[in-house]
Amino acid sequence: MYIDTVPNRNSPPAVLLRESVRQGSRIRKRTLANLSHWTPARIQALRCALRGEFDHLSHPDPQLGACFGLLFALKQIADRTAITAALGKGRLAKLALFLVLARVAHQGSRLSAVRWAEDQAVAEVLGLGKFDEDDLYAALDDLSARQGKIEKALYRHYLDHRAQPPRLFLYDVTSSYLEGEQNELGAYGYNRDGKRGKFEIVIGLLADEQGEPLAVRVFEGNRSDPTTVVEQIKILQEQFGVKELVFVGDRGMVKSEGKQVLSAQQVHDSYRAIEKVERDFRTLKTGLLEVRPVWVRKESRTRGHVFCCLLALKLSREIERRLRATFGTTGAGPQAITLPDALTALTRLCLLHYQVDEKTTVTRLPRPDARQEAILAALGVHLPKMKM
Repeated sequence: MYIDTVPNRNSPPAVLLRESVRQGSRIRKRTLANLSHWTPARIQALRCALRGEFDHLSHPDPQLGACFGLLFALKQIADRTAITAALGKGRLAKLALFLVLARVAHQGSRLSAVRWAEDQAVAEVLGLGKFDEDDLYAALDDLSARQGKIEKALYRHYLDHRAQPPRLFLYDVTSSYLEGEQNELGAYGYNRDGKRGKFEIVIGLLADEQGEPLAVRVFEGNRSDPTTVVEQIKILQEQFGVKELVFVGDRGMVKSEGKQVLSAQQVHDSYRAIEKVERDFRTLKTGLLEVRPVWVRKESRTRGHVFCCLLALKLSREIERRLRATFGTTGAGPQAITLPDALTALTRLCLLHYQVDEKTTVTRLPRPDARQEAILAALGVHLPKMKM
C-alpha cells in the first residue's frame, strides 16, 4: 500500500490510499480510501507507518499536553445555556467567556487566570491565542459596557424555555468588602462581613421565583438597600419588558399597579425562595465563585467582575442541576457527585502528543475513565474525536 497524491485541476489535490494489483500481465492501481479530508500530520504519520519507520517502536511514548476535558465540558454547558451566544463571537467576547469558565473552575485574579490558562486547552476549545492580564481587563470593561444587552439576550432564552413569563421576582442585597481604598465604587457602609474599617461595594441580585439569577447590579458601598430597588424595577420594566410584576425582597413586597395580590401561600413560598437567593450570594461571595477579594479598581471593571461572577453562577447552577438529576445529592447517598467532584475529575482529562518524527506530532485525547464517562453523560457532553 502507498499514498498517492493526484492533481485535481482547480481544486486541491486528492490524497488516496492505494495498492498495486496484477491483472494478467498488467499492474494496476486500486484505490482503498480517500484521505483528502485528513490533516497533513495524520497523512504524514500513515506515510511513515507504510514505509516501516515505526517498525522498531513498540509504542511511542506520548507527551502530556494541556487539560482539555474541563474547559471543553464547561464550554458545552455555556453553549446550551446561551451564555456563549449572548457574549458574542469577537475576541473580547471569547476572553469574557474564558473569564466566566475560569471563575467556575479556578477563581482568583486576572493574573492568576492567565497563569491557569497556560495549562488549559484554551486554543483548542475557545479558539483563543495568547493573551495577558491587560487583555482580560479589557474584557471586563467590555462586559460592563454590554451588560444590559447580554442580560436581555439571556432573558429571551430564559423565556423560550418557559410556558409563560414569570409573575414574581425576588431581590436581595448584600455587600462585599474591599482590600485597599482605591476602588472607584468603594465606600464605608453597612458592614455585613464583620470587616470593620474596610471599604465596601453593595450588590443587588435579581432572580425569578425559583431563585434563577436574572440580573445583578453594583452600587457604591454607602448606598442603603431601599434606594437600590428602583433600578431593579427599571431593569424588569425597560430591559425585560415586564408590564406587571410582584417584587419581593427580604424587607417587603412591591406590587405594580393592576397586579392581583398574592395568596398567603404564594407570599410564604416567595419568602422561602429568598433563601435560595441568599444561598447564591454566599456562593458568590465566599464559596466556589469567590467575588471577593475584588482585585480591580475601576468602576467598569468592578461591574464587569461581578457580572462575570453572575454568569458563572448561572453556569454552575445548570451543572449542579444536571449532576443532581443523575447522581442525587450528598444527603441522599455517598454515590452523589458534586460540582467540585466533577471539576476535579475532568481536570485529569488531558491531551496526549505523539512525536511521529522531527516535524510531525499527532495529538490525541485519551478515553475517559468510568467516573469521567459518567460525569460527561450526566452533563450531556460528548467529547470530540481528535484529528490534530
